[in-house]
Amino acid sequence: MQTQDFTTTILVDQTPKEAFDAINNVRGWWSEEIEGNTDQLNEEFKYHYEDVHLCKIKVIELIPNEKVVWQIIDNYFKFTKDTTEWTGTKVVFDISKQDNKTRIRFIHLGLVPEYECYDICRDGWTNYIQNSLRSLISNGKGKPNATGKPQTKHEVNLGSTQK
Repeated sequence: MQTQDFTTTILVDQTPKEAFDAINNVRGWWSEEIEGNTDQLNEEFKYHYEDVHLCKIKVIELIPNEKVVWQIIDNYFKFTKDTTEWTGTKVVFDISKQDNKTRIRFIHLGLVPEYECYDICRDGWTNYIQNSLRSLISNGKGKPNATGKPQTKHEVNLGSTQK
């Protein structure tokens, strides 16, 4: 049986070390408003987008140039019936060489189609990994959420309902 966890993969010309460093620079590709350390084992950090999405994340595995794993400790979605859908899930970045490129396989273990947030989260992660993280690794400049500026169409729509 094939897993239903959300997965997306990118290939870049840069080294596994450059990919690892970029992944751990969460403010550089996900959100400028991240609070806490994102690049140290057992550290916790917080992400939030307005009052629509808030989560607390723990770095549970760091293997230099190979793997980063986060545990979602606590989560709140304003737009779902079960506001804690991500709680207890894991986010995995597997880094490997593929021919002359570096492959980053992103997996959100536990983010499955049965979740009410699945479509929004799939689109959000796809944007952040395929566009923002890839850009940070390749060009040194990601496209994270800036303070008060939504990045995905869902954040634009959710933010506009808050006014």
